[in-house]
Amino acid sequence: MKRIILSIIILFAASCKDNVPQQAPEQEIILKDNQVTIPENSPVLKKIKTITVSDQEYNHDITSVGTIEAIPNNYAEIASPFSGRVTKAFVNIGQKVSAGSPLFEVLSSGYLDIQKEYSDALNEAGLAEKKYKRQQDLVKHGVGIQKELEESETEFRNKKISLSNASTALKIYNSQGKGSGGLIVRAPIAGEVISNKIVTGQYLREDAEPVMIVAELSKVWISGEVKEKDLRFIKNGDQVSVKVNTYPDRAIAGKVYHINDWVDEATRSIKVLIQCDNPDRTLKPGMFATIIYSTDSENTIIIPTSALMQKDDNQYVWIKTGKNQFMKRNVTTAEASEKTVKITSGLKPGDEIMTTGGIYLLDVK
Repeated sequence: MKRIILSIIILFAASCKDNVPQQAPEQEIILKDNQVTIPENSPVLKKIKTITVSDQEYNHDITSVGTIEAIPNNYAEIASPFSGRVTKAFVNIGQKVSAGSPLFEVLSSGYLDIQKEYSDALNEAGLAEKKYKRQQDLVKHGVGIQKELEESETEFRNKKISLSNASTALKIYNSQGKGSGGLIVRAPIAGEVISNKIVTGQYLREDAEPVMIVAELSKVWISGEVKEKDLRFIKNGDQVSVKVNTYPDRAIAGKVYHINDWVDEATRSIKVLIQCDNPDRTLKPGMFATIIYSTDSENTIIIPTSALMQKDDNQYVWIKTGKNQFMKRNVTTAEASEKTVKITSGLKPGDEIMTTGGIYLLDVK
């Protein structure tokens, strides 16, 4: 009896199996002459997405970093021109000064020598002038000698040159040639005292480091570098946008002030100076800044980075050529971001390209 029941079950199962519809075997993706054909029942087909490319307006923004600097003509490091002792300080740090304002006074024997040279030259020039005029008067009245007149004239001319040199030396050190012998060191430019190491009574050497800095910071430079390949997009006078970490939400305007004439061979970069207005003195020398150069817009083809494939040194995309058919086409790219890439050759407006799914065709042979 058990054998009969088992036979019936086997026959029933075989009959049911014959009645179940069989799934068609999956067909292979075919690659021929750089063109693939994807069968209708392939799961890869469901993963593929496409777009039609077109010309788009594109701004070639270039970003670089730089350091804020004082403009050299608006920046002065001040030291004592002679060895001597500080007898008086006239300014404090943070104080605004005009060009010629007294900063500190130094009592110096070297400066006394300059004063003495001027005084001696002044006296000698006076005596030479009197002698020359006397010889002129003698010759005029017929009792003088022409040769002595010429000699006195030459001597007077030489003494005037020596006096002029001594006077120039005094002017360099901002003095009128009078006083107690103390040299008053003055501000060479208008600005603000941003560093002051002066202590009354200290002894300064003439070869010592600067003891005071005056800077005019209403305008500053930002020194940055631009890659050689991007230089063609930048010219003097271009407007740029600047950001500093201290004020992340503040947009600061600047313009290209100078582009160096030589390339750094190690980095293949070129130094560029950006000038910025700084009326509130928020931009401090030494700060780091990000510089964004906005170039002229152009119409070009931009595609998603997901559409770009690469094999060895070749970059390519899949062009839709028919129903479920795609052809591999090499392209040349330029600037790329995280999401898009600029195409310079290989595509034209109207081409339909695969943006998603190309990864599944990498191993197709």
